[in-house]
Amino acid sequence: MPTEHPTTPGTPATPAAPAAPTTRGEPARPMRRLDARSLRGLAHPLRMEIFELLNLDGPATATRLAERLGENTGTVSWHLRHLAEHGFIEEETGRGTKRERWWRRVPVTNQLNTTDFRDDPDSRGAISLYLHQLVGQYFNRINTYITEDWPDEWRDAGTISDWSRLRLTPAQLRTLNDELFAVIKRHLPEEGAEPDPAALPVVLQLQSFPRRPQPAAPGAPENTRSSESSESADRAEDRRGGAE
Repeated sequence: MPTEHPTTPGTPATPAAPAAPTTRGEPARPMRRLDARSLRGLAHPLRMEIFELLNLDGPATATRLAERLGENTGTVSWHLRHLAEHGFIEEETGRGTKRERWWRRVPVTNQLNTTDFRDDPDSRGAISLYLHQLVGQYFNRINTYITEDWPDEWRDAGTISDWSRLRLTPAQLRTLNDELFAVIKRHLPEEGAEPDPAALPVVLQLQSFPRRPQPAAPGAPENTRSSESSESADRAEDRRGGAE
């Protein structure tokens, strides 16, 4: 299921990297389904950090990336070439010099379908590393936001929320995700549109996954979690955290 952002484990197909946004009126981005070789080419902590910076902030040089990551320029250059070899990034031609090259992400949606590797034990380590690193990147983005000083108008606009009372089938969960993706796409900018002067880059992260129910404590009554007023509880937010 191609999406604009990676999904978490539990969906059949997991995009291996955030897709370059496709705006209305613009041709859809090419789709590439990752194989074991390309997965191992991305599934490395430093390479994933480099790729995230290029995806979020645009083209950069090895020197600039090394400064931001606190790494040696030579090390970053080696990983940049490795990402390019596997088709995740490319050199931005007509910019820079032979000694200082600019790199950008390739505008392709990289799709990872975990079921492709079900019978490939050699790839399990790469999948696990990738997914755990991805979750860490999600956490770091949120942690950076809550520790920064933002005006009240932005604090009131943003939200960190969760809903845990849903009970869905796999088909229903897939439908819910598709509906949420459709809403997000409606807010993508038109091709060539000038952004509002007050607009800033916004990160929207989506995780939806099943949770294994835990056995009830001995002697506990059935249905200990009351469904009364569940809708209003799920909707209660203070814009800094969802409440249930």
